[in-house]
Amino acid sequence: MLHTTRRRALTTLGAALVGAVAAPAAYAQASERGRGPRPLLHAHAHNDYEHTRPLFDALDHRFGSVEADIYLVGGQLLVAHDPVDLDPSRTLESLYLEPLAQRIKANHGSVYRGWREPLQLLIDIKTEGSSTYLELDRHLQRYRHLFTTYAHGKVRPAALTAVISGDRAARGPMQAQQVRHAFYDGRLSDLGTATPATFTSLISDNWTLNFTWQGDGPMPAAERDKLRGIVSAAHARGQQVRFWATPDRPGPARDALWRELLAAGVDFLNTDDLTGLEAFLDAHDKA
Repeated sequence: MLHTTRRRALTTLGAALVGAVAAPAAYAQASERGRGPRPLLHAHAHNDYEHTRPLFDALDHRFGSVEADIYLVGGQLLVAHDPVDLDPSRTLESLYLEPLAQRIKANHGSVYRGWREPLQLLIDIKTEGSSTYLELDRHLQRYRHLFTTYAHGKVRPAALTAVISGDRAARGPMQAQQVRHAFYDGRLSDLGTATPATFTSLISDNWTLNFTWQGDGPMPAAERDKLRGIVSAAHARGQQVRFWATPDRPGPARDALWRELLAAGVDFLNTDDLTGLEAFLDAHDKA
């Protein structure tokens, strides 16, 4: 079952992000009050903010991860894909942080009622990384009780886990912090380095720069071995894996590639097609 496979992956991640820390009492209360629909923990909403209802469309489709691109403009964190689309009313706080805070409160400590696994909020920095991260950190501190937190070598889990991607200059100020409310999105070049999963919790990379197979015909054995080696190495260190730029046009090729990613243990499937991935994962779970 998908849920069982996902839990195995989270077991290794848990050694770093959860460890022996007990789940917050709010999670236990949520479980006692009954569960809502099972979240799709493998599902990542790429460029989530471009949907009709940012965040809410992904939550309605039970996604386990959502992505927001941010620009630092005049002290505000604006959400957009390109500078031409910047709108002062579309801030990280208004589209994501405040709605999530309200939902978690209503669900007694969980994004999905009764489910303890955190929602991943992947924040892709589009402006200069160091200054943008420092402003982002100030925003996250206002909602710190909602976010998985690293403090002096220990990790305290919560309903949300922020992972910082995009401009690599964010890494410096993040590593300098003794207390932070976010983790770092590494690349394949970070795999196997000394940086622990308590900092680099996620390994992401461009599929097309690392693999030639696009889902047509059988996957070459060498590429399958390479993929599984990447996932195995990441999971051994408690890290999760995601690829972007995977084929996303509905059809047999996309489904074949998604099946190979799941079989290899890849943690997040990247898509703009919320309905398509939800249907695929539900069908795969029943197979």
